[in-house]
Amino acid sequence: MSWKWCFRVIITLLGLWLFWDIVSHLGAEIFWFQEVGYLQTFVLRLVTKGALWVGTVSVSFSYLFFNLALAQRWKYPQSLKTELVRNEETRLSKQLTKFLSPQYGTVYKPPHVETGYKEIRLRWLLPLTLGLSLFVGLMVTHYGQVALSYSNREVNQVISPFTILFRPEIVWNLGHKIISQDWYFGVALVMAIALLIYSHFLLRAIALIFSLGFGWMLSQHWSKILLYFYSTPFNSNDPLFGKDIGFYVFSLPLWELLEFWLVGLCLYGFVCVALTYLLSGDSLNQGIFPGFSLPQQCHLFGLGSCLMLVVAFSYWLGRYELVYSPRGVSFGASYTDAKIQLPVDTMLCILAVVIAFYLLWQTFFWKPKSQHHRWAIYSLCIYIILVITGDVIVPAVVQSLIVQPNELQREQPYIQRTINFTRQAFDLEAIDSETFNPQGNLTQADLKVNDLTIRNIRLWDEEPLLKTNRELQQIRPYYKFPDADIDRYTIKTEPNQQATASTEKRQVLIAARELDYNSVPQQAKTWVNRNLVYTHGYGFTMSPVNTVVPGGLPEYFVKDISGNDSALTSSSEAIRESIPIGKPRIYYGEISNTHVMTGTKVRELDYASGSDNVYTSYDGVGGIRIGSLVRRWLFATYLKDWQMIFTRNFLPETKVLFRRNINQRIRAIAPFLKFDSEPYLVAADANPDSKNEQFPGIKNNLYWIIDAYTTSDRYPYSEQNGDGINYIRNSVKVVIDAYNGTVRFYVAEPKEPLIIAWSKIFPQMFQPLANMPVNLRSHIRYPVDFFKIQSERLMVYHITNPQVFYNREDQWQIPNEIYGTQTRQLEPYYLITSLPNVPFEEFILLLPYTPKQRTNLIAWLAARSDGENYGKLLLYNFPKERLIYGTEQIEARINQDPVISQQISLWNRQGSRAIQGNLLIIPIEQSLLYVEPIYLEATQNSLPTLVRVVVAYENRIVMAKSLEQALQGIFQPEVTPGPTIIRPVEQEGIP
Repeated sequence: MSWKWCFRVIITLLGLWLFWDIVSHLGAEIFWFQEVGYLQTFVLRLVTKGALWVGTVSVSFSYLFFNLALAQRWKYPQSLKTELVRNEETRLSKQLTKFLSPQYGTVYKPPHVETGYKEIRLRWLLPLTLGLSLFVGLMVTHYGQVALSYSNREVNQVISPFTILFRPEIVWNLGHKIISQDWYFGVALVMAIALLIYSHFLLRAIALIFSLGFGWMLSQHWSKILLYFYSTPFNSNDPLFGKDIGFYVFSLPLWELLEFWLVGLCLYGFVCVALTYLLSGDSLNQGIFPGFSLPQQCHLFGLGSCLMLVVAFSYWLGRYELVYSPRGVSFGASYTDAKIQLPVDTMLCILAVVIAFYLLWQTFFWKPKSQHHRWAIYSLCIYIILVITGDVIVPAVVQSLIVQPNELQREQPYIQRTINFTRQAFDLEAIDSETFNPQGNLTQADLKVNDLTIRNIRLWDEEPLLKTNRELQQIRPYYKFPDADIDRYTIKTEPNQQATASTEKRQVLIAARELDYNSVPQQAKTWVNRNLVYTHGYGFTMSPVNTVVPGGLPEYFVKDISGNDSALTSSSEAIRESIPIGKPRIYYGEISNTHVMTGTKVRELDYASGSDNVYTSYDGVGGIRIGSLVRRWLFATYLKDWQMIFTRNFLPETKVLFRRNINQRIRAIAPFLKFDSEPYLVAADANPDSKNEQFPGIKNNLYWIIDAYTTSDRYPYSEQNGDGINYIRNSVKVVIDAYNGTVRFYVAEPKEPLIIAWSKIFPQMFQPLANMPVNLRSHIRYPVDFFKIQSERLMVYHITNPQVFYNREDQWQIPNEIYGTQTRQLEPYYLITSLPNVPFEEFILLLPYTPKQRTNLIAWLAARSDGENYGKLLLYNFPKERLIYGTEQIEARINQDPVISQQISLWNRQGSRAIQGNLLIIPIEQSLLYVEPIYLEATQNSLPTLVRVVVAYENRIVMAKSLEQALQGIFQPEVTPGPTIIRPVEQEGIP
């Protein structure tokens, strides 16, 4: 009795703990979303996921357990003896009883049980039951893998070998997985053997697991459900079915999700019922199955009818999925898909419906002696033959005998579709293309006219600047500069003799000085320090990209921690007036991974000032009050931080700040968006007149800007990139207050269908870009990740002629450069320059191209970022009939120059190494200028210094200590050598 009582107590305590854990998790999330102002979005997501889970689990559980209950009712009892076994036992029993008791003339006969008409012997029964059990094991293993993949990555697409039955590529992939992954087959085999032994328990346990698993997996696709009900037309139709693109982006994913669920549900339902019947009557021990009885046959025919309806549904969806077919020379439906596969799938869909209704008719109007029963088996066999013939043989024959001998002619219209739709999906149609023919007539006068471009040529790369910052500007070991970002700021110039001042645009590198708790000394890693003292980073550095102080170190517009009213040190009065600093505390950043408590009895470390530290107390609007005991328990459970309960340092106004990492923060609010990998810091006064309510709370001048994308993998005919995306738009700009944690989402492309749908779903989340404060809006830039995706697609899809595309004769590639001593692919880079035929300088993102397997320049792509020109793409094509030097050719010429290579070799000796920086191609007037910085770095102490600048123009290369000297050397007139003086050779001994 005591053990039972203890067991009940333990179970009760575990149940209460689980309940409290769920309540604490839900409560903490509600408090957090209420803090950031997006509680409605969280509630809608929660309700949608909950409804999906409950609905899916309820339907799955009811369907599977109802059928298992029927199978349990209609299966043969374990005491059943088949006629063959019964006759043998009767004969032996008669002989034995006659020998022992001659007067006993009869033998006991068990009650008669109606059985089927065709017995199944052991030689067929054993492989049949083992095969069905193994199939169940494979299903469990596969769906388990799918569920695990959902928990490890973002859910984008349902992938299942059971989604479309009998497809050859699906069967091939599953077979390859079974052969190549021994554990996969091993787990399925062990489960199959266990099913044969413990079928009654395991079949129900697996049914329960499937029900819960389907509920969980479908609930992860809540976004597809919401998008379906708020779908928006693209106003563009696909050429194969004439449907709007919105059908493929919004509706088809939902139907595929439904198919994924129904296939698994109906397939397992049929197999588990069949196994229940086959294993009944002690069939394996007796070595014979008596055959399916009348109720069993009706039951299996009904389940088979449901399964064939799902098969028909799969082939109906398969028709539309042809627009993603990889067959042929281009992505999307090819000639064989459109002319052969589409009619075949339509026929198989119709035949599956006919078979399903025939099986259903047989279920309700079953006649025991009818001759039509065999037609059910015949029809299924014929259907399988048609599947193999129509899905495998006929398309392969047509592709090899009809298409391939005339491939260009047959596939030309389909290639054109792929080109057009891929260009639409990646917004390549918006690119304006023109020819740029460098003239090579640049002069020093042209340089003076383009003085702003010259003064913004980037000499400092992000990597060496960060290394220098970490040596000179981290101040304390617990500070860290995780990244440096390129931006442009309008800087006031110093007044001249006439006391007039003006402004100019300067390209700068800005880096946030964040707090990295992992770098705190081990002895100081206490709970109080982690959660109450080390709460925030402080300040930033800002460096112009093109200036160097004596000694080769970067110049700083903003640096250090001064400890006075201005907080940070500015290089001049003009900089102080141009760059708003305020109190630059960073509570929310890229590496703010700890939760902290503010407003406690313990003062927070603000910054180091000499040998002492300055302390502060957070007064922003971020955080959640945890003064009450209930909230302390709730957040201690949620954060798994039990010290919160027992500490005496909390006050009634104490708040907890968690999810402070800006990447985690925005993904928690809007997981349906894809975010750029490069958040960048902006120092700006977002509320100069104190009337803007976008960012309430204490006035802060540090903000993070992150670009967000709406993406899809369902755009028809558009070829997917390496991440599985075949549609993308930079639809949203996200701004995060670095002090208060406030998050705002601004719609950058209001006409984009996906963001229109999301704006309908979450109307309080998104607002127009015009609502962004002006001082922040001037810092938005064309995002690098989006630009990379577009530039990668453009390497092939700049080709619009189907024949050229088929021949692959004009493909491009992104060139390489030497960085340090390693060869790597050139990265897009920002410049302040004037584009050809544009009379003013602007902030652009640029990337050059070279022909495939060649090194000369063929084109370069520029993205504009300023004002009304934001988002415009320009493609400049270089003439093919003349050589335009590419980066690899310039690098080769630099390293082949005897003076430059000798100097680099000297630097690379005895404890130092020379680093060749990013090679930039600068368009100026109608010419191209190549600039590469060279840094010197000690091997023992990573403090890079800029020692030389290499400039190349046309056929001249100059290396000098500064950019100005290098440009002077490039454009100084060449000295014409004097005439050769020939002296007579004086013979020895001749006067």
